[in-house]
Amino acid sequence: AVMNDIELYQNILGVMPPWIVTSVQLDLKAKTVTVHVEYGQDGMSRCPICNSEAPVYDHQIRRWRHLDTCQMTTIIECSVPRVTCGTHKTKQLQVPWAESNSHFTMLFEALAIDWLKKTSISGVAELLSLSWDEAAGIQERAVKRGLSRREEKPLTNVAIDETSFQKRHEYVTVINDKDSGNVVDVLDDRKSETLETWLKQRPKEHLASIETVSMDMWDPFIKAVMLTVPNAQDVICFDRFHVAQHFCKAVDKVRAQEHRALLIGTGESVLKGTKFKWLANSSRTDNRSRRDFMELTRLTLKTARAWAIKEIASELWNFSYRGAALKAWDHLLRRICRCRLEPVIKVGRMIKHYLWGILNAVVAHVSNAVAEARNGRIQWIKKMACGFRNRKRFRMAILFHLGGLDLMPGMSGN
Repeated sequence: AVMNDIELYQNILGVMPPWIVTSVQLDLKAKTVTVHVEYGQDGMSRCPICNSEAPVYDHQIRRWRHLDTCQMTTIIECSVPRVTCGTHKTKQLQVPWAESNSHFTMLFEALAIDWLKKTSISGVAELLSLSWDEAAGIQERAVKRGLSRREEKPLTNVAIDETSFQKRHEYVTVINDKDSGNVVDVLDDRKSETLETWLKQRPKEHLASIETVSMDMWDPFIKAVMLTVPNAQDVICFDRFHVAQHFCKAVDKVRAQEHRALLIGTGESVLKGTKFKWLANSSRTDNRSRRDFMELTRLTLKTARAWAIKEIASELWNFSYRGAALKAWDHLLRRICRCRLEPVIKVGRMIKHYLWGILNAVVAHVSNAVAEARNGRIQWIKKMACGFRNRKRFRMAILFHLGGLDLMPGMSGN
């Protein structure tokens, strides 16, 4: 038997009784197919909230964008019944092909979500012939759906990091679950009060389950964790990469000062063009391939002394016992005090002040590598979107891509 257009779209849409396709309207000029669906049950129905029997009150015409069929924009149009429930008053029935408050079918939203994972909102809007607000709305609903489905679990190992929101030194705080690698939340700024409020909103038993909190040596974060997390002095771990970054900056300042002094004194400098060689991580570099640089490190240069201290510091993260680690770091700090290199001495003072958290990180063998990897992905998100207009949109994008959320619309029916 030949299938007619009504039967065809009944099967394509997966519409099941009491919902039935009554007609299919084709507009070749507008390249649109409108599929008319009706609710085939008169008189009585059921409340969509409590499922109790309820009389049909009236009908409202609604339209949804569906996946294109035969290269034509496909629209579902339905006169959706509203029922009168004694408990919940007047409620509209839930249609099986779309979620509440959406103008798109679940299949269409699923396609848009897949594409939004790979390209920008503007790109998806253009590909699917949507407005920017429509595409952004699909992303926003996906994140809200995912957050509502996410089970609130205790966190064991947390990483707290900041990332720039805009070029004008505007920051947000990103909270990561290091065990799953997912972003738990994004806070509007990097203030102590904001993080403290977020932590206080979590159940006390969840805070008690925290074993490590990796972070930069940023006092507002330290203060917030100290005020909310039990045994905070023992769980706060200062990230080795941020510590290494401070040493690298000190080495570069010494190099720049010495380079200028050599140029003024002799008109030439052996440090010319060597900036990034001093900053490279020797543990990840084959020094046999850079013999010229290794010869520089043996000269009586201030930069060479600063570099040697940086290299020693990079080796002090492999201890298992706190006493041995403390002894090694104390030895390094004494050497820093005698080095007569002000940028390095300044870093030494900072290390001495925060040594307790560094030792926690050494003994626990933790770092903020997960947060740094997430930060790299966040930079990709910013670049793909060409920036964000507000923090809400920025947070939405981060959670969409990095929150590990179940974003897809769920199939439901009446």
